Amino acid sequence: MSSPDGQAAHPADADVPAEHEVPDELRLAGEFPDAGRDEWRELVVGVLRKAGREEVPDPVEDALRRPVATGVTVAPLYTAEDAGDLPGAVGVPGLAPFVRGARAGAASSDVPAGWDIRQRHAHPDVATTKGAIAADLENGATSLWLVLGDGAVPVDALPDVLDGVYLDLAPVSVQGGLPAAEAYLSLVEGRTDLAPGGSLGLDPLGEQAASGEPQDLSGLADLARRAAPLGLRTVTVDATVFADAGASAVEELGCSLAAGVAYLRALTDGGLSVDEAFAALEFRYAATADQFTTIAALRAARRLWDRVGEESGAAPEVRAQRQHAVTSSVMTTKRDPWVNMLRTTVACFAAGVGGADAVTVQPFDAALGLPDSFSRRIARNTQNLLVEEGSLARVLDPAGGSWYVESLTEDLAQAAWSWFTEIERAGGLAAALDSGLVAVRIREAWEARSKRLAKRADAITGVSEFPNLDEKLPEREPAADPRPTGGLPRVRAAQEFEALRDAADAAGARPAVYLATIGPVARHTARASFAGNLFQAGGIATPAGDGASGLAEAGTTVACICGTDKDYAESAAGLAKELRDAGATSVWLAGKPDLAVDGVDGYVYAGCDALDTLHTVFEQLGVQR
Repeated sequence: MSSPDGQAAHPADADVPAEHEVPDELRLAGEFPDAGRDEWRELVVGVLRKAGREEVPDPVEDALRRPVATGVTVAPLYTAEDAGDLPGAVGVPGLAPFVRGARAGAASSDVPAGWDIRQRHAHPDVATTKGAIAADLENGATSLWLVLGDGAVPVDALPDVLDGVYLDLAPVSVQGGLPAAEAYLSLVEGRTDLAPGGSLGLDPLGEQAASGEPQDLSGLADLARRAAPLGLRTVTVDATVFADAGASAVEELGCSLAAGVAYLRALTDGGLSVDEAFAALEFRYAATADQFTTIAALRAARRLWDRVGEESGAAPEVRAQRQHAVTSSVMTTKRDPWVNMLRTTVACFAAGVGGADAVTVQPFDAALGLPDSFSRRIARNTQNLLVEEGSLARVLDPAGGSWYVESLTEDLAQAAWSWFTEIERAGGLAAALDSGLVAVRIREAWEARSKRLAKRADAITGVSEFPNLDEKLPEREPAADPRPTGGLPRVRAAQEFEALRDAADAAGARPAVYLATIGPVARHTARASFAGNLFQAGGIATPAGDGASGLAEAGTTVACICGTDKDYAESAAGLAKELRDAGATSVWLAGKPDLAVDGVDGYVYAGCDALDTLHTVFEQLGVQR
């Protein structure tokens, strides 16, 4: 297939009609001389050189770029010049290429527009699930996502679970493979009043990705013929299986395209028309707390799928990708789980702004086990507040026209298309999964992310930053993972730090590093706070004292010197010797290695590998992992 580019856009620097020009008296900062990119660059170069950067790249933006996905970085500044370089047409909401969303209009002023608030239910106890469903539907949820099978809602209990649910008002999407699909079809077959938006949730290629076992796609067309008269979609391309394995947005988008194309082939081979095949699919994506990447990824996904439809000969009205966004499991933490409320709020905001048709906010305690009524209510109300009180859905594509978002959308689309075509050259997604191509690519993406997590460049609040060693975690019933195992792994950003916290908690007496401070509080507090934060991220206590005087009381043999560069030059080497004389077997220093202090075994500083440091300290303290 060719590139995802559409028709050429109008030049970004086109002349502004006279009636649209802004009067001088209304121009923001109109009394100041114009400042351009060159002036900004000069200022940035000055700041970097003051910070010790002797060599500054040209352009200077390259020194401040940061990665957000495989092969995609974002710059610190975007202007109209960047938007003028975009080759693809942005379009308008409701029309191809659907970058700006599938909806053509917003709601009236007195009826809020909104996406489908879809609540997930997987509790194996039927009574609990029924009660949770009733509470959700009575308090703002507009559709249901039921996970059926072992460890989740029993398949044979589906009629009981949905007893009392007005299926003409609340769409239902099921997950659980062919048994779940057949159970739901048997329950609703023959009805003509089902609310639109439901799905049978079949995703054989997702099952292959999770299990490593080949799957049969041949029966999809027959099921699609049964589902279509009911207004149900047959296939859910669940790209979260790739995101949960550590994929960046590029791998997630590219794999979802490859899966979608494979399903189109299976459906049309089974006798469906191209338009019927497109109408049978929906897509599920992970929404993360990196809000702009999530917004741009959802916009890019619609553009890419429209391009697939254009190449396939599908009618424009069926090429709009139906999207279900789910807050990311990778970003969810077990430690300090309350912070997950903030993460899911940002992710939900991004999903809504990005134009998702349905959104599921995972409860903040999802990584701990089965959610309780409080966490389900918070998840539901996160969406209710954004839609009803934040009026977030009243504006279609509010990010549209942003030089940053449009550039990022373009970059993600191009990178994802390149990955998609690589999968196609390998024989399609099934073959790429079988050969290990997908696993290797996702592992590389996760390794790159893991390095940033280890150095805390990607900070995890409550875990790698600002941990609370005295926290009491809420207790939850264990939750079974409905996905099979044996294929792609499942990862979480916090897992390495949380494993260290678990080991420290299980050590009996909490391991400790003594912070040996130099001078008054005003001089040592910055580095002492930094060092304490880093060690506590591994579950290590950090008692502090003046010099070596408190080492014996701290009950540890590992110390870290904290002070200023001037203090280090004058007394750090002597303090290191005093600490060893007092019983310390290992001495660290809060500062960069170029300080080169005699008697110091290691250094902790911004940008160091925190995980490597913590592993070393665990070995020095004899803590078993």
